[in-house]
Amino acid sequence: MFKRGNQFLLNDQDGDDFDDAPEFLPLFSKQEEDESNRMEVPEEMSVLAMRNTVLYPGVIIPITVGRDKSIKLIKEANKKDKSIVVVAQKNPEVEDPSSDDLFKIGTLAHIIRLMRMPDGSSTVIIQGKRRVQIHEFTQTDPFFKAKVAQFPDADDISNDKEYNAIIDSIRDISQKIINLAPNIPSEAAIALKNIDSSTFLVHFVASNLNITLAEKQAILENGSAKLRATEVLTYVTKELQLLELKDQIQNKVRNDLDKQQKEYFLQQQIRAIQEELGGETPDKEVQNLREKGNAKLWPKHIHEHFNKELDRLMRVNPASPDYSVGLNYVQLMLDLPWDNYTNDNFDIKHAQEVFDEDHFGLEKVKKRIIEYLAVLKLKGDMRSPIICLYGPPGVGKTSLGKSIARALGRKYVRMSLGGLHDEAEIRGHRKTYIGAMPGRVLQNLKKSGSSNPVFVLDEIDKLGRDFRGDPSSAMLEVLDPEQNTTFYDNYLELDYDLSKVLFVATANSLDSIQPALLDRMEIIEIQGYSLEEKVQIAKKYLVPKQRKAHGLKAAQFKISDKALEVLIEQYTRESGVRSLDKRVAALARSIAKSVAMDEEIKKSISEADVERILGNEKMEPEMYEDNETAGVVSGLAWSPMGGSVLFVESKLVPGKGGLQITGQLGDVMKESVMLARSYIKAHSEYLDIDHRVFDHWDVHVHFPAGAIPKDGPSAGIAILTSLASLFTQRKVKSKLAMTGEITLRGKVLPVGGIKEKMLAAKRAGITQVILCEQNRKDVEDIEQKYLKGVGFVYVSNMLQVLDLAVTNKPVKSPIDLLKPVLEVEQKAKS
Repeated sequence: MFKRGNQFLLNDQDGDDFDDAPEFLPLFSKQEEDESNRMEVPEEMSVLAMRNTVLYPGVIIPITVGRDKSIKLIKEANKKDKSIVVVAQKNPEVEDPSSDDLFKIGTLAHIIRLMRMPDGSSTVIIQGKRRVQIHEFTQTDPFFKAKVAQFPDADDISNDKEYNAIIDSIRDISQKIINLAPNIPSEAAIALKNIDSSTFLVHFVASNLNITLAEKQAILENGSAKLRATEVLTYVTKELQLLELKDQIQNKVRNDLDKQQKEYFLQQQIRAIQEELGGETPDKEVQNLREKGNAKLWPKHIHEHFNKELDRLMRVNPASPDYSVGLNYVQLMLDLPWDNYTNDNFDIKHAQEVFDEDHFGLEKVKKRIIEYLAVLKLKGDMRSPIICLYGPPGVGKTSLGKSIARALGRKYVRMSLGGLHDEAEIRGHRKTYIGAMPGRVLQNLKKSGSSNPVFVLDEIDKLGRDFRGDPSSAMLEVLDPEQNTTFYDNYLELDYDLSKVLFVATANSLDSIQPALLDRMEIIEIQGYSLEEKVQIAKKYLVPKQRKAHGLKAAQFKISDKALEVLIEQYTRESGVRSLDKRVAALARSIAKSVAMDEEIKKSISEADVERILGNEKMEPEMYEDNETAGVVSGLAWSPMGGSVLFVESKLVPGKGGLQITGQLGDVMKESVMLARSYIKAHSEYLDIDHRVFDHWDVHVHFPAGAIPKDGPSAGIAILTSLASLFTQRKVKSKLAMTGEITLRGKVLPVGGIKEKMLAAKRAGITQVILCEQNRKDVEDIEQKYLKGVGFVYVSNMLQVLDLAVTNKPVKSPIDLLKPVLEVEQKAKS
């Protein structure tokens, strides 16, 4: 049966028809559908069981009749009114189905034509008319008969816009399926267009779907025309997606084959053209690489490996991706500076001049580096040390590395390690992977063209670590003088000597560096700059730099010392000079604008000019407060941004001896509060404190600037002094600050960040600082001119701190701590 136009053509193979029938059968029209829906359904009808198919109203299908029951039924019906009920079997494998093996919803059908086939079987052409429901079977022999009733749709879809949209979608998608499917004749598209009944369109498409018998039966049994159409739309959409996917796969395979063939022919043409023009063929290219390799003064094993790679390359098709991988590998071997070294300039005086020219201050750091250079000069073949410059941001750690390179006359390489989380970034990827490349260590050496550059490993404390590996562990091999003579890169697959490289690492904090990695480096601490140092740095480096960057002349852009001090103290808060540089740049931009607009400019920028140009974005300086309130003490804190004054505030609240600590503190700082409280309780007699008061007052200790996290042990003696002042209601010594760790035995231990803390104390107007005796050397390292006006007292135990810090004078409006104690005792007596 073939579809042609809006008719069906029937070909009878033997021409032996039982009755006459037209050659073409028209499609089920809207008019026929309406007539079928109006026709009366007989109360009892013959029932034909079908395997593997479901008949829908309006659809014409051929059925091969083989079972005796079916043959008898067809012959009898063909002699009478040619109307039967067709239902599907639940299980197609059942040869002789009973009434229970049949579905209860079927289709009233009309026999169009009966034919006898060459093999003796009979084929009947039937057309569905309308759906019916079987109530009960009345006969099983010689064929099935049953009482039936019509099974109309439950919904009215005559004016349903959504239903019409679904029908249009089914028609469009079915059209696309016909265009994509190679086994569907083109006449089907014409037939699809000529179907004027929406219900028949749904049934027609459903009957041709590639779905199971149960799914087809479910569509037939659905009592809603709209839901039936929606189900069919779902199936045809899936069918279209499957066909499109198949089409894409076939096109891709076809294109890949075409591309490979095209590339092969093009490669052959290129080879022929290159030979005609005298250009380099792949063979000649490999030969040129071999000649370059032979000219290198490599060790024997590297030469052998290089030639082995070239031999393998010659066996690879130039059109293959492996060819480009191999070519890149041998080119890397040629580009690496295996035995290329620059001659070092060991003129120590020249190095000192370079450091002084590039950096102000930092005398201790310069001295350490000069010592390293001196040893290198004397020893000659000494392996380069691994230096780690540690300090706050903006103090010149990275630029020191550049100065070392300039002083030695070596190449300079910088590799940022901040956020690096993949071990392959250090050691490289194996070249079997697509897009493989050497690690960044070898890449930077290749870029520098030297095997002994100054190699700055910036932000080594910010190395990441995750499931892709631990780059800090990979750095162990790079930074170990005992191992880096045979550094192994996964891409190169050969040992490379890094022992002549002068590695300079930089870090803001040592806490996050792996202990094994820290052990391999020589730590040189760079402390923050004082106010005086920052003024000199601004005058000698920052102002000339910004003057040049903004195209100004020396006479046009000058800043007075007082203006620089205002700029540093009120507009920046840092250990380094990075923010100061930005503020100087802002002043330079303002002057540049005035020059460009031919406005009058002053010879030098004053304090008032700074405020006028930069506005009121001032940072209020931390200043000492009075000592009239009990429990308020000035401590000293350190952060990566420099030193600062940290106030400790304590308050008594009537209660039962509780303790509350606030200010976003870490565990160490909280433990310091508990240590100090326990020590005060244990030494209450020494301080003339009645021990009973501890059980009648709650203590609240607070550290201002609650939004800033705080931790560390250095506030220990400040907390101790605060609690002592609180419970004695006596004043703390005026303009006094302190820093030091405490122990339960009463010892005072040393702390870090002394230079930054002392400079912060001076800025705040402090005149005396209490420190641990072991911190004396740290204070002596600071130039005394920067600490003028500040005195230092060194202690070794906590009682010394209390004797020095807590005076005998009572605070303003002291609290009577014994009052609640006496009231409780009085009540107890009464």
